Amino acid sequence: MQDLSNYRKSYEKSELLESSIPEDPINLFNRWFHETEDFGGNEEVNAMTVATIGLDGFPKSRVVLLKKFTEEGFIFYTNYNSEKGKAIEANPKICLSFFWHSMERQVIIKGIAQRTSEVISDNYFESRPEGSKLGAIVSNQSEVVPSRTYLEENLKQLEVDFESMVIPRPKHWGGFLVVPVEVEFWQGRPNRLHDRIRYTSQEDLSWKIERLSP
Repeated sequence: MQDLSNYRKSYEKSELLESSIPEDPINLFNRWFHETEDFGGNEEVNAMTVATIGLDGFPKSRVVLLKKFTEEGFIFYTNYNSEKGKAIEANPKICLSFFWHSMERQVIIKGIAQRTSEVISDNYFESRPEGSKLGAIVSNQSEVVPSRTYLEENLKQLEVDFESMVIPRPKHWGGFLVVPVEVEFWQGRPNRLHDRIRYTSQEDLSWKIERLSP
């Protein structure tokens, strides 16, 4: 047993005020992303937690790397046949979250996931290192395997099979675009009176902005 009740930190680095935020959450996300990148202290600024509702009815979250964000939303890539991929296909309502401890900031995104086009998936797959391409082929993600040796031997065989050849993208591997319906920005503040600003998508494509109690 270990008592963690004395683990405390005072958040004092910044503030989040309505007078200084844009009307669109993607613009604020872009600002925060690059401020965090420039500040340093977060090794992978694009690391995010993806939460889904599994086929067994339980929520599950895991860390995935964000690969692109645009005015449309947020893109990451995965094996569509994985536990995560199957969960998203069954229930595309998912949540993305970023915790940037160096800036004492958090972003929580509720959104609807949809497959990216094959062109987008092809283009990104082509940009990957060859080892990553082969890894996507050799791994039946989330399935039980007998040993690590089994995976390594399959990878060695693929290296031989595809030597001096173009490695094609597996059809079961590709991107998801998460279109946000709600984005919450959290800025740590002293005395636990944190700033929380929520953007909610409206039918006219505008965003409703509200302050939430910490």
